[in-house]
Amino acid sequence: MAAHGYNKFFGGGRIPGTAGWFDSIGMKPGLFHARVAASTEIAAGLGLALGLLTPIPAAGFVALMLVAAWTVHRHNGFFIVKEGWEYNLVLAVAAVAIAGLGAGRYSLDHLLFSGTEVASWLSGWCGLAIAAGLGLLGGIGQLVIFFRPPAKTS
Repeated sequence: MAAHGYNKFFGGGRIPGTAGWFDSIGMKPGLFHARVAASTEIAAGLGLALGLLTPIPAAGFVALMLVAAWTVHRHNGFFIVKEGWEYNLVLAVAAVAIAGLGAGRYSLDHLLFSGTEVASWLSGWCGLAIAAGLGLLGGIGQLVIFFRPPAKTS
């Protein structure tokens, strides 16, 4: 995920190209969404990989994948072979599962919070609920506030 955010900032069309694409799919203002998406992809990707406050980056994955599935992939059906939303679902569910299971012994969560009350918020049902709940709220909120599908041409 972090690599996708990096690519939005520094690859191909960079932020201006990504902004134009966001505008074209109805996520306006495109420049705002390009910056937010790229930043969230980097933060969520690194946060989940390092196991830092794991339910929060997992929620970022859920929100990103919900918006991507709804705006880009839903009209293509379920399966990824036809650019459907299957892969978005897999990434979101995997992120929520990691939040529920916890980041593990070799994580910043373990290093920083093991044995503290904070640790109880970072895994189990609480971690799962934080990841799924915040992710769904973030994704749905973004769609309700910003998504305006482009008019269909015949």
